[in-house]
Amino acid sequence: MELVPDTSVVIDGRVSEQIEADADPDSEAVGEGFAGATVYVPEAVVGELEAQANDGRESGWDGLAELQRLIELAEEGDIDLEYVGRRPDAVEKRDAGEGEIDAIIRDTASEYDATLVTSDVVQSEVAKAKGLDVVYIDPRGRDVEHLDIEQFFDETTMSVHLKVGVEPMAKRGDVGDMHYETIRETVSTEDDLKSFAHDVEESARASPDGFVELQEQGMTIIQFRQFRIAIARPPFSDALEITAVRPLVKTDLDDYEHADELRDRLLEHQRGVLISGSPGAGKSTFAQAVAEFLSDSDYAVKTMEKPRDLQVGPNITQYTELGGSMAKTADSLLMVRPDYTIYDEVRKTDDFEVFADMRLAGVGMVGVVHATRAIDALQRLIGRVELGMIPQVVDTVVYIEEGKVAKVYDVQTEVKVPQGLMEEDLARPVIVIEDFETGRPEYEIYTFNRQVVTVPLTEDGEGDESGVDRIAKKEVEREIRSIARGHVEVELRGPNTAVVWVEEDDISQVIGKGGGRINDVEGRLGIDIDVRTFSERPSGGASGGGGAGGPSGKPAGETVTPEITSRHVIVPMHGHEGDTVEVKANGDYLFTATVSRGGEIQVSRGSAIAEELERAIDHGKAITVVPS
Repeated sequence: MELVPDTSVVIDGRVSEQIEADADPDSEAVGEGFAGATVYVPEAVVGELEAQANDGRESGWDGLAELQRLIELAEEGDIDLEYVGRRPDAVEKRDAGEGEIDAIIRDTASEYDATLVTSDVVQSEVAKAKGLDVVYIDPRGRDVEHLDIEQFFDETTMSVHLKVGVEPMAKRGDVGDMHYETIRETVSTEDDLKSFAHDVEESARASPDGFVELQEQGMTIIQFRQFRIAIARPPFSDALEITAVRPLVKTDLDDYEHADELRDRLLEHQRGVLISGSPGAGKSTFAQAVAEFLSDSDYAVKTMEKPRDLQVGPNITQYTELGGSMAKTADSLLMVRPDYTIYDEVRKTDDFEVFADMRLAGVGMVGVVHATRAIDALQRLIGRVELGMIPQVVDTVVYIEEGKVAKVYDVQTEVKVPQGLMEEDLARPVIVIEDFETGRPEYEIYTFNRQVVTVPLTEDGEGDESGVDRIAKKEVEREIRSIARGHVEVELRGPNTAVVWVEEDDISQVIGKGGGRINDVEGRLGIDIDVRTFSERPSGGASGGGGAGGPSGKPAGETVTPEITSRHVIVPMHGHEGDTVEVKANGDYLFTATVSRGGEIQVSRGSAIAEELERAIDHGKAITVVPS
């Protein structure tokens, strides 16, 4: 009898098991008549096992151990053993999951007119379709009652951390009050961790309660029942390391403060919710409670996780990356049309974009975000989602601290004058973040002087020094420093009034001819600015040359076309040699300069002025020059 075993039966050790059952007359096991057979081992099997072993996968080592056992059986005369065929190339090993190596093995069985032995049902059916003789052996399975690594867990343990050469460590305590502590004085050895890793991987492969979430060179992540286990190997890590994590508690929405209000809010219509908090605060536990509540309320609920570790009921399907991309997962979910999707671990820009796309498609979204303050979770969207769209993407922020709901924010847009600014013509879209319990605004987010700012508000809604005043002061100082050459200080006298102190030599430069330059600054910022010199400051009552009101009456200026070279931005000004001029973009003041004898202004690239000028050119703004 001629046999060709494939990789699956070699890894499981089933070939030697069947041979030994046939060869031992006292054995009660039922064999397949393999004793005395000629076993042709394809080099493709050897190559696949070698690749798995090089990746640190226990399956590769198990398979190599089986090949060594087959050699021993051949030496004992129970079988004849030959290695045949060709080794798979790198592409074939990479595409092993697509059936490339299985095809080589089938070709070998056909070439030697041998019976294919497999524990892979797909391989078995394809081989039969090809007209090959096949012996299918059920894959090895076992009912795993517990993992060896569970010996380190007690009822207060959230995670166990094992590493070669280090004492076993664990995080133990209550939610929000965890302590990282040594749980055994004896250091872990290489053999200890290899044994634990082998047990975990075998259990995940053999038991329906486990599966491999991620398999990369140097890293394996396994989900087994409630445990998420990460096995890191060199060269990815500096030593073999195993980290096992499990949820410490399981809750429902009734266990949290504001439960009734949150239930009503979630059921009112599909929401965009961010659940935020620091690591270990209980964010995922709360997300699980929300998922279970929504599912029990007749909503179709799915999850998007990498890795999948939320502990939810079987009626909630858990999805991970599809083809290495959460965007593909989202596209698939849009075909399924869930009412709500729980997106665990929204971290990268791609995650926020997927979250926003799903939300704007009408799906209720609940995202889990690491943040040390509730407002920080919302700020993660700035720059990733268009500012005006943020309240459509996220309208609720829940902050979890020590396993409790510490803060809930309601997020909405209003067109208004931001708190702390007075002029009606400064009205703009403002994102208002209110405390859900009191209804009092706590933050505003809006565009101020071309920058997005987040402004904290006081109890009465007025800006304080850390909010509007601080931002306004910073913007006034930035504008004046771009004009003045010497020292500048800014003092706020009210919500829309500031005094700027400058050097004596700079006051005419800052005010500009007829007050035109300071008028430009006031118009951009919406703040009345009084310009004074430092020499006036000690007297306390003298008034400097303040910002003049009204238009300056200056001509629009001469439109020019700057040239950008590798080192300079050159503004042509022929006919104005030696003149002092102001350079503007769409009428907004940029800087003042003196025209060279060559009839041009050269601005060194990389400077702040050059960057402003290049940005204006890139946006197609008209560059004009006005004699000062």
